[in-house]
Amino acid sequence: MFKKSLVLCLAVFCFSINSTALALQKFTERIISENLIVQVDSASVLQGSFKVSPGSKRVAYVAKEGDKWLVVIDGKKGKPYDGIGSIIFSPDSERTAYLAKAGDKILVVIDGREEKPYIGIGKDSFIFSRDSKRVAYAGRTGDKWLVVVDGKEQDQYDNMGGLAFSPDSKHVAYGAKMGDKMFVVMDGKKGKLYDSVTGPIFSPDSKRVVYAAKTGDKWLAVMDGKDGKQYDSIGPFFFSPDSEHTAYVAKTGDRMLVIADGREQNQYDNLGGLIFSPDSKRVAYAAKMGDKMFVVMDGKKGKQYNGIVGGSLTFSPDSKHVAYAAKMGDKKFVVMDEKEGKSHDDVAGPIFSPDSEHTAYAAKAGDKMLVVVDGEEGKQYNGIADGSLIFDPDSKHMAYVAFLEGKGFVVVDGEEGKSYDGIITSVGGGIIFDSSDSLHYLAVKGSDVFLVEEKIKG
Repeated sequence: MFKKSLVLCLAVFCFSINSTALALQKFTERIISENLIVQVDSASVLQGSFKVSPGSKRVAYVAKEGDKWLVVIDGKKGKPYDGIGSIIFSPDSERTAYLAKAGDKILVVIDGREEKPYIGIGKDSFIFSRDSKRVAYAGRTGDKWLVVVDGKEQDQYDNMGGLAFSPDSKHVAYGAKMGDKMFVVMDGKKGKLYDSVTGPIFSPDSKRVVYAAKTGDKWLAVMDGKDGKQYDSIGPFFFSPDSEHTAYVAKTGDRMLVIADGREQNQYDNLGGLIFSPDSKRVAYAAKMGDKMFVVMDGKKGKQYNGIVGGSLTFSPDSKHVAYAAKMGDKKFVVMDEKEGKSHDDVAGPIFSPDSEHTAYAAKAGDKMLVVVDGEEGKQYNGIADGSLIFDPDSKHMAYVAFLEGKGFVVVDGEEGKSYDGIITSVGGGIIFDSSDSLHYLAVKGSDVFLVEEKIKG
C-alpha cells in the first residue's frame, strides 16, 4: 500500500484517456520565485495543528509559549490562551477561525476577534459559509445547546449536530434534539419530529434539502419535506450537479441497494462510491456480490474483479468516459471505458484533464513509484505525493510532487523542478495552477516555509 507523511507524502494518483503519446505542451524554462511565509520552531508546534489555506498561500499552527498556547498565522502570533483547538481557513483563504480555552470557558476566535464564551463548543461544528462571509457554530450553555450564526444565538435544545450552510450561503440547517425526539431546524424553523435524524444536505442550487430520519427501528429519506420508503439503514445522499436528481444507498436485511430518483435498483452484498456524471444524466457505483466486485453504470453491471479501489470511480468532465482502479490477484490496473490498462503492484486514481482528453494515475513498481499519463510511464521515484497530481485549467500541462533521496520537487510534464526538504501536499496544501502557464505551492527548507511561484516559458 502507499504511504504518506505530512510534508513529503509517498503517494499520488492519476490516469490516461487512451494509449496515444502524451500531447501535453512542453516547455523549455521554469522561472521560480520564493517568498518566505514563516519560520517554524518545530519544538514549540503542537503536533497535528499545522494547517494550509485552500489557496495554498497561507499557513497557521498552534505553538506553546511558556504555559500558554497561541495561534501563529503567516508568522504572526495571536493572543495566548490556556488551550487552542482546531484552526480553519475560510474558503477564500482570507479569514481564519479557531477554538480557544480561557479558564473554564471555550470560545471561537474569528479573524482575531473573540466571540462569546460557552461551556463548550461542538467538536468541528464551527464553519464558514461558502462565500466566506458568514460563520456558524454550536455552543453549550448549562445543559442546553444552541447554534450561533453571525454572532446571533438561536433557540436552545438538548443536543444538536450536522450544522451546514447552503451552497449559496443564504440558509443554515442542522439536526436538533428535545426530549426523546429529533428534528431538522432550517433557518430557525423546526421540522417534523422523528426518533432520530442525520444530515441535512443541501442540493447544489440550495433549493432542496434531504436528510435521514428514524422512526422505530427503520430509517427513511426525507426529501424536500416528504417521507420516503423505510429501510433498515440509509445514506449517504447525493444530488446530481444540476440538483434535479437524487440517489442514496439503503440497506434491507443483509443486502444493499441504490435508490435513484425514488426508484429501487438491484440488491447487492455491499456497495459504495456512488457518483453522478457531470452532466447529471448518469449514475455509477461499485457493488459486491460474493467475492467479486464490479461497477454498476445506469443499472447495468460491468466486468467482475477481485476488487474495486475505493474512491477511484470517476467520470470525465464531459461525462463521456468513466474510469476506475480494479484488482485481479495481486495486481491492480486502471479500467477506462471497460478497457484494462497495464498491471502494477498498486495503482490509485484516475483523474481526467479539464478537457477530458488526458488521464493520469500513480503506480507502484516494486519499491518505486511512477506516474502514468496517457499510457506512458514516467520516471520512477521513491514516492509520489498523495493527491498532488493536477492538470492546468487549459489541459496543456500536468504536474505532481515527487520524492527522491530525501528531497521533494514538483515535476511538470516530466521535467523536475527545484529540490526542497519538503513540498506541503497534506493539511490542505498542494500545487495550484493560477493559469495555464503559472503555478504555486508551499515548500520547506529547514525550518522555513516558502511560497514558491513558477512561470512556465517555452
